[in-house]
Amino acid sequence: MTDNHATAGVPMRWVGPVRISGNVATTETTVPLATYESPLWPSVGRGAKVSRQAEHGIVATLVDERMTRSVLVEANDAATALAAARHIETHLEELQAIVRGCSRYAQLVGVRHEINANLLFVRFEFTTGDASGHNMATLASDLLLEHLLRTVPGISYGSISANYCTDKKASAVNGILGRGKNVVTELLVPHKTVTGVLHTTAAKIVQLNIRKNMLGTLLAGGVRSANAHFANMLLGFYLATGQDAANIVEGSQGTVTAEERDGDLYFACTLPNLIVGTVGNGKGLAFVDTNLARLGCRIDREPGDNARRLAVIAAATVLCGELSLLAAQTNPGELMHAHVHLERHTTTGKDGA
Repeated sequence: MTDNHATAGVPMRWVGPVRISGNVATTETTVPLATYESPLWPSVGRGAKVSRQAEHGIVATLVDERMTRSVLVEANDAATALAAARHIETHLEELQAIVRGCSRYAQLVGVRHEINANLLFVRFEFTTGDASGHNMATLASDLLLEHLLRTVPGISYGSISANYCTDKKASAVNGILGRGKNVVTELLVPHKTVTGVLHTTAAKIVQLNIRKNMLGTLLAGGVRSANAHFANMLLGFYLATGQDAANIVEGSQGTVTAEERDGDLYFACTLPNLIVGTVGNGKGLAFVDTNLARLGCRIDREPGDNARRLAVIAAATVLCGELSLLAAQTNPGELMHAHVHLERHTTTGKDGA
């Protein structure tokens, strides 16, 4: 099996291995990244090396999971919209039964709403097994909407999708409520690794995270984000594993926390919107199937467990790249030197990894 090749026309390499533990998986695995940004491979590789020098590796905690679809109904007035919302709240079990009747794997786990004038925005939240769940959630929501229009007086059809989901758009609501898998990754980096592998100090990374990720993003008007480049790792990982790449829009919303602990570095990434699946559209492609199998996500497990494993591997990959980049940016000239050196070698046919 070759490690380095083109994935659907995009160069792909396996990097790592990354050491991971937590409430979903304990593993040490290489990870595939499909990207034109060749310095990403060695950068994530450096973060992976750091993970192997930490006692527990990257501790990945799956906090929550839910796929959402919002629908829009028009009411006669705000009072009628509120009455409809209250009806939905008191008939949750009935709605859950409708969802169970249309899918073996979808389960309705929550309903939220927002009223604006006479418009009622209803956000349905589902678990969807090993699928990322876009289509599953839409199918279930379509049936739920049909049922509501038939049984709740004073409302009429607005839209099957109302942008309160929120799908493939930056929003505050997904950062607050979550969409997809919500994963927190943590790494305690020993002092000698910070200096020896990352060539910096914990204090410098902590300061840069505050000034760049937090204050810089605040000044720029970022939405529910405080990170350097989550999107880079997510896109490479999503392309290599057959995900809907547009979901990096909400996926890249997340925060970085860095603390100095007696010279060691505590480093954490919170990703509330990881939308990944191991079955469904795109997962039958030969290179995707091979990659998912190599990641251990093609094993016969309980429904949903393979997707959860994929999510924590994706989140750990993000931490590797985020930590490596922030470390590089604490040193004048290091980032640009790496890009020039590696990208020139790549364009001349030499191995930039």
